[in-house]
Amino acid sequence: MEQRDQRVVIAGAGLAGAQTAVRLREAGWAGTVTVVGAERHRPYDRPPLSKDVLLGKAEGAPLDVDFDTLGIELLLGRTATGIDAGARALRTDAGPVPYDQLVIATGAEALALPGSEGTPGVHVLRTLDDAARLRPLLTARSPLVAVGAGWIGAEVATAARAAGAPVTVLEAAGHPLPGALPPELTEPMRQWYADAGADLRTGARVAAVRPGEVELDGGELLPAGAVLVGIGSRPATGWLAGSGVELAADGSVRADDRLRTSLPGVYAVGDCASFPSARYGRRLLVHHWDNALAGPATVAARITGTADTAYDPVPYFWSEQFGRFVQYAGRHAPHDTLLWRGDPAAGSAPGAAWSVCWLDGAGVLRAVCAVDRPRDLAQGRRLIERGARLDPVRAADPAVPLKNATV
Repeated sequence: MEQRDQRVVIAGAGLAGAQTAVRLREAGWAGTVTVVGAERHRPYDRPPLSKDVLLGKAEGAPLDVDFDTLGIELLLGRTATGIDAGARALRTDAGPVPYDQLVIATGAEALALPGSEGTPGVHVLRTLDDAARLRPLLTARSPLVAVGAGWIGAEVATAARAAGAPVTVLEAAGHPLPGALPPELTEPMRQWYADAGADLRTGARVAAVRPGEVELDGGELLPAGAVLVGIGSRPATGWLAGSGVELAADGSVRADDRLRTSLPGVYAVGDCASFPSARYGRRLLVHHWDNALAGPATVAARITGTADTAYDPVPYFWSEQFGRFVQYAGRHAPHDTLLWRGDPAAGSAPGAAWSVCWLDGAGVLRAVCAVDRPRDLAQGRRLIERGARLDPVRAADPAVPLKNATV
């Protein structure tokens, strides 16, 4: 069958799905490209949801893609419900969509706080509609309780304080950003909340959520015009049950290093897929924008036959919170050596900047986290890609560019 007679169907109209469609056309794919999305909105970017969209500075963040000119068909308002591998068809709630090649890009879904499902005033922030529901409450300066001091909790707290709304952030762990960064790194961030007028409470567990209030273990009641649940996300792969697509223990699609799944002609990309990393010696599940942007190139290259390279990026993410730009690249391990570049205590003041590096036992740079030091992040990311070794003395000197600290 000639390429122009073949059909690529992409399940998911988020960044990963839309970018896969664009990359296919850029790689010369002449066949049909169809993107199936559960939301009725045209594909949009998600990072602005917790920033300009939530603050009412923008109504949306549509991707700058002319799908019509590229010949990309959008089937919106259709939910993927399964795969008929024998018939090579994506099942949807509006009927089957035949494919020759299928790309799974259904992303992730926000975790619910147990016991809060269906409670009025409880929100998550994953979609444009989620932001539209939460925005008027911030505008009205309703008291906000954010459950979870992760990236979403911090960014929504930032937006709420900018809108003048009272904010309490509850974190069950002993420090903010648990699971992402170690406590010695996040300790200086506590002051960011205080300086912004947000009440950060760590070691705080929620006993119950009721309309208008949150009850903590111990019985304390907090007024809550809105409750934002930001306790993490999971791959949106429940619809694949019985499809023959192998899932990993964390619920992600178990893709190989070319992002192929266990079904012939079926790929997976973005937040819903995990992949083996030779660089880090383990399978990675990366729920961040950069992964959704980068993975589609590998999938498009495989489908078009223009390249056959392993997908093994240096994970990268960023967050804007309380006037700071926090960036992280790589993946550190508990036994890696942590080097400070700059004074984290001084980093509590706006305008101050610092970063940290993690080196393995051989001195190889494995990860870097930068607060308002984008040059450290950019140079560090390239050094991680190269597997470069650093001189720990020079690397710990913030006056020495990281690229000049190699050995």
